[in-house]
Amino acid sequence: MLLLAIACAAFVSTTAGGLLALRLQDKLHLILGFSAGAVIGVAFFDLMPESIAFGAASHGAASIISCTAAGFLAYLVLDRMFLFHGSARAHDGDRGPMGAAVLCAHSYLDGIAIGLAFQASHAIGLVVTIGVLSHDFSDGINTMNIVLKHHGERRRALAWLFADALAPALGVASTFFYELPQNAFGIVLALFAGFFLYIGASDLIPESFHAHPKFLTTAMTLAGAAVLYLAVNLVAGVV
Repeated sequence: MLLLAIACAAFVSTTAGGLLALRLQDKLHLILGFSAGAVIGVAFFDLMPESIAFGAASHGAASIISCTAAGFLAYLVLDRMFLFHGSARAHDGDRGPMGAAVLCAHSYLDGIAIGLAFQASHAIGLVVTIGVLSHDFSDGINTMNIVLKHHGERRRALAWLFADALAPALGVASTFFYELPQNAFGIVLALFAGFFLYIGASDLIPESFHAHPKFLTTAMTLAGAAVLYLAVNLVAGVV
């Protein structure tokens, strides 16, 4: 029952963020700036430290950071493949779903993290849940923005938002059928950190700066990173 309540909370938080992004499309450049900071903040302040904590004992911190670099470069290669093998319009239209799929995969991994944490202990599960819920709202914003930014239709954006909101519940449910070794979990988190760094640095930040006031978009990017930093440290303080 508790895990069901957590899955519902994650769904509501993600959906609320996405609907806010949809409502404020006229201020999309500011939301994109915030999203860029949030995505990069998730990578630096959440995914990378957690990946080292999970995997450094088995693989070493240097190897885990190398996995983050591999994730960044792998996403770059996939992005360039879309560029070279399609027209500019097709490429732009495909990048939105591609980015949204990565965000959904990360949300699914969030659910796995919650499920595995509860397998360890009730207290650890609750702390991990707080961390996941703290950035689910920005996940919804990021999913909606990345589809709309690449000329995705409103219906498609809502479909991806629904998928992203549902992903944590599916991740939680999946942990009833298997257990992921901690060292493998660290590698996966490191890869997703690289994906997020690429999306934020080479996609969202340049787009938020395009033909818009630089001061406001920069301030929103810094605000997005600050919000994630405070959320992660708030969870650390609870621990």
